[in-house]
Amino acid sequence: MLRIVLAEDAVLLRAGLVELITRSGHEVVAAVGDAEALARAVDEQRPDIVITDVRMPPGFRDEGLKAALELRARHDQLPVLVLSQYVATAYATQLLSGDGRGAAGLGYLLKDRVGEVSEFLDTLSRVADGQTVIDPEVVRVLLTQQTASQPLRRLTPREREVLALMAEGLNNQLIARRLSATEASVVKHSSNIFMKLNLGPADGNRRVLAVLAHLRGESP
Repeated sequence: MLRIVLAEDAVLLRAGLVELITRSGHEVVAAVGDAEALARAVDEQRPDIVITDVRMPPGFRDEGLKAALELRARHDQLPVLVLSQYVATAYATQLLSGDGRGAAGLGYLLKDRVGEVSEFLDTLSRVADGQTVIDPEVVRVLLTQQTASQPLRRLTPREREVLALMAEGLNNQLIARRLSATEASVVKHSSNIFMKLNLGPADGNRRVLAVLAHLRGESP
């Protein structure tokens, strides 16, 4: 059972998330509607994970995202799952760029994904377990933006598929299952990808962050 602090300004969505999370066997120890209340709740409750919207009062810009970054700075072992209404790669980039340690779980998910209950709960568990999980649609947009990149053009179609799933935060076993392939073949594709993209070998969150840095056009 996870102890969760939830921050979402839309009352109906907040109530729906509380119901969904509670029915799944977890406990929402605080459900708040703004970034200041989120910070207070985390300090008081010391939850296992935080779920927060990007846009929150009073400005409805990126208050939730900023709160998430501040919380990660103060509590570097606190897993955070950020929800966004739209595909905004700038928000995802800001979140990931502010978290070079990869010390605790980190997730960036579109709100539409909440409707896929099993997928949402799986993401919640993976982030709480220390993994980095990025929404597939955000990864797709990042890949599209880098289509003309010379290194990415060296990849085979299958390697691009593996790269996309790797960027979502899936490990080799999960990638193999998603592609109906053997884990050995995924390991081989992964090695080829890192070689072609000039990325050093890495595991877990370091691998995800390295791939995402490449897709953002930065030095990992």
